Amino acid sequence: MGGKILNRPAEHRLAPAYIGIDMTDAPRNPSRARTAPIAIATAMLPLPAHAFDMDQDGPGLVHALLLLLLVGSSLLFHYRNRFGQAVRHAAGWLGIFSLLAVIYAFRGELQSVGDRVLGELVPGHGSVAGGEISFPADKGGHFRVEASVNGVPVTFVVDTGATRVTLSPADAARIGLDPANLSFTGIASTANGMVRYAPVRLDSIAIGPVRIEDVVASVNGADLGQSLLGMSFLSRIGGYRVEKGRLFLSP
Repeated sequence: MGGKILNRPAEHRLAPAYIGIDMTDAPRNPSRARTAPIAIATAMLPLPAHAFDMDQDGPGLVHALLLLLLVGSSLLFHYRNRFGQAVRHAAGWLGIFSLLAVIYAFRGELQSVGDRVLGELVPGHGSVAGGEISFPADKGGHFRVEASVNGVPVTFVVDTGATRVTLSPADAARIGLDPANLSFTGIASTANGMVRYAPVRLDSIAIGPVRIEDVVASVNGADLGQSLLGMSFLSRIGGYRVEKGRLFLSP
């Protein structure tokens, strides 16, 4: 017992520098080795805002080509033993990019189709195409138009028999014209008989690409339930026509 020292076997001796470090994880994560080149390529070549701008000369194009080369080589390394999977993934991404390219190329036509469908479903919503805006007739054959009056949305019924734009008392109040403070000095003949109206001027009326400023208008003394888009607006725009059940307005 006294004075005898037992030596620890070599296999149980631990070097202080490696205490607490698990060295068994490295061979169990081969995916790290496969994804490392992609991460390194991304880290080594940060993109400036104009890297893919083909209008830029020289450095921007070279920068983009170098990035493509690094990423491409990294992907080849990643899929070096899985050619079939690489082809399937490449075909999938090619299909996605092709679809996005087609959508971008026909974005104007697709937007026009969407507006046309929405116009059929939502009364007053127009469809813009070729610089014009058009509206379908409702079931009663009337054209309802969604406009912006002094920046406030107002829905009109188009009435070519009305001399001026006519606002209902409710719509007038919505755009800031209080009927209580207006002078109803005018008298007009309507289908419902004689009614009084208050002459006003509107800062602007905008319908899609069509916009007119300083528009002569009136506020009806009786609530007709609907504002009318009359000739004080229609006579000042580029043109209007009815064709195949649709009303077209031109700037």
